[in-house]
Amino acid sequence: MQLTLGPILYYWPRQQVLDFYAAAADWPVATIYLGEVVCARRHELKTADWLALGQELAQQGKQVVFSSQAVLESGSDLSSLRRLAAAGGWLEANDLGAIRVARQSEIPYVAGTHLNIYNGSTLDWHAQAGAVRWLPPLEASQSMVAQILAERTNTLETELFAHGHLPLAFSARCFTARHYDLNKDACEFKCLEHPIGLALHTREGQAFLRLNGIQTQSAACHALIADIPQLQGIDYLRISPQPGYTAEIIAAYSAQINTQPHTIDWQQIHPEGIVNGYWHGQAGIRPTAQLETI
Repeated sequence: MQLTLGPILYYWPRQQVLDFYAAAADWPVATIYLGEVVCARRHELKTADWLALGQELAQQGKQVVFSSQAVLESGSDLSSLRRLAAAGGWLEANDLGAIRVARQSEIPYVAGTHLNIYNGSTLDWHAQAGAVRWLPPLEASQSMVAQILAERTNTLETELFAHGHLPLAFSARCFTARHYDLNKDACEFKCLEHPIGLALHTREGQAFLRLNGIQTQSAACHALIADIPQLQGIDYLRISPQPGYTAEIIAAYSAQINTQPHTIDWQQIHPEGIVNGYWHGQAGIRPTAQLETI
């Protein structure tokens, strides 16, 4: 089992992104996913910048995968994706349009979690279309993933979204812009002011959701670190980038995989808490007793 570094889900300043990946080159991750996956209005890095980053990381021994947006809205979105595909390598398809781009470019793709693969037949279809790796839906339980793997007839690699705020839903409207009473097309790039999203709380003060532009995330952080010893048939675990502590999170997961001791203050890193309910067939907001004690 190896670790991967997912695409950055938030809108960070250009230099912060460049510094992040300069550090990531030394982290124990096998694959690094690059690209803008949430909103086409986020332009701190251009397509040429992502291509240059990919080349640098590949030269340092990392497998690089360019991720598509989850909602491809325009011809310019497809044009940018085609430029990334033309560089060769792999694409992560988070939209059916990205699968077509991968096939036209004759390159392999990773079937992303937003493609909603719920049975072995669908997984086989993706394998025939050119997929070489897949991610189960975010709400999938361990038993559901085991059932899908039992039904399949292919040899696709399996990657789990193992750590990060769950990207639960997308909308054509921008929730962050609406929070500031702005239109989506004149949002003033307010997402830059919220490097880990905009937290929402219930009237009772409980952390509930996290707004990230057109994306809605979980408030608490999904974490499968306590479940690593029981994971079966899983090839990769994805760590979703955070504005701080990503290196420490990766080190903790690496140590857990290799059954080595590690210490990390999860309360400091994730004050809203860490949860793993979905993986155990429960409400996603719930942590298991094992996770609470880690």
